[in-house]
Amino acid sequence: MTPAAWQPLIAALGAFESHAPALPGHDGNAMNVAPALAAWADALAPALPVGATVIGWSLGALLALELARTRPDRVKRLILLGATPRFVSTPDWPHGLDAAVVASFTDGYLDQPTQTLRRFLALQTLGEVSRRQLLPQLEAAAVPQAEHPLPALADGLKILAESDLRPRLAEIEQPVRLIHGNDDALMPIEAAHWLASALPRARLNVLEHCGHAPLLSRPDDCAALIRASAQDES
Repeated sequence: MTPAAWQPLIAALGAFESHAPALPGHDGNAMNVAPALAAWADALAPALPVGATVIGWSLGALLALELARTRPDRVKRLILLGATPRFVSTPDWPHGLDAAVVASFTDGYLDQPTQTLRRFLALQTLGEVSRRQLLPQLEAAAVPQAEHPLPALADGLKILAESDLRPRLAEIEQPVRLIHGNDDALMPIEAAHWLASALPRARLNVLEHCGHAPLLSRPDDCAALIRASAQDES
């Protein structure tokens, strides 16, 4: 996604000073970063002001957790939307997508990029009351598709498939607000409950009848929870 995905939430936050940096290789940002979670977090770190509230969605939630762990001087608190510590299910992690499904996305993007991206976006609308309205919003905020696979999107899928932050969560001492759609088809709600219990200072808010993109489908609800997080610690 491009930073345009954040505009409804930024508008709902009102007076908050907000910044939405592009991920490596997205929206004109330079693509000279290794396809690894730590490398992408390092690339984003210079844009962080000291004492920032870092809001991460989906892959961005993994990046936010990594930034909180490695840049504690910069990150005051986390707000995580549609978060998971591991995207792919394994025998010891039943709260992810089946490995074969994830492989179908990573392999499918290389063979049929446009169709695979469309399928990936459609999955994000599952569980939403207004699916028909949400899909055009997602498509408008996505990186424009080319005839051939874009390296940044392939790298993002690779990072999603390979990252596992479960062993490092105890290192994250900042307060964390988890906002998760109850019907999220990409990051199961069970992953959010697990995160809430594993992180030292976490609180979970579940949005009913909501899928994977609450920043677009429920910006006012998300903004209210973000404001509440700031007031809790003021």
